[in-house]
Amino acid sequence: MGWPAPVELRGSHAVLRPLAIEHETGLCEAARDGELWRLWYTSVPSPEGMAAEIRRRLALQAVGSMLPFTVFDATGRVAGMTTYMHIDAANRRLEIGSTWTRASAQRTPLNTQCKRLLLGHAFEALDCIAVEFRTHRLNTQSRRAIERLGAQLDGVLRAHLRTADGSLRDTAVYSITAAEWPAVRSHLDWQLARPR
Repeated sequence: MGWPAPVELRGSHAVLRPLAIEHETGLCEAARDGELWRLWYTSVPSPEGMAAEIRRRLALQAVGSMLPFTVFDATGRVAGMTTYMHIDAANRRLEIGSTWTRASAQRTPLNTQCKRLLLGHAFEALDCIAVEFRTHRLNTQSRRAIERLGAQLDGVLRAHLRTADGSLRDTAVYSITAAEWPAVRSHLDWQLARPR
């Protein structure tokens, strides 16, 4: 089994299970909540493209460059997808990305719980030296969420990627290092413990 190996991560607000073809129906329903595939600044599969996206992520897992998860909320309903990606086993680095969450679950404890689970596993079980986050420079909602986690902006990769509509994406790159993890962990645990 490659690094990192598939694992289920559980919290009080979210459960992350290894992505499986059987999750397609729930993922389609989640994407329809807010018609997320219509957002120009991010890449969320449409219901019609969900099976192909699941196969793509599982193929990347097979070659060791991605570990994809399906996100479930506290009621057991599918809420979206997230991944460990750009896996660099030799240097113990990875990115948390290709994440999307149904509209009705956004700005709830679910995303904070997912990041707490993924970061905790990365630093405490996988012994990562750093974890990255990347997003479109103009995706202010995503950038604010990443900054609320405690990640630091490393810089902006200008004209980094071509988007589905052919435009060029500037990518904001953030990271959390192993040395920063104890403070970030305390901050995330405090956020999750606050009354809503």
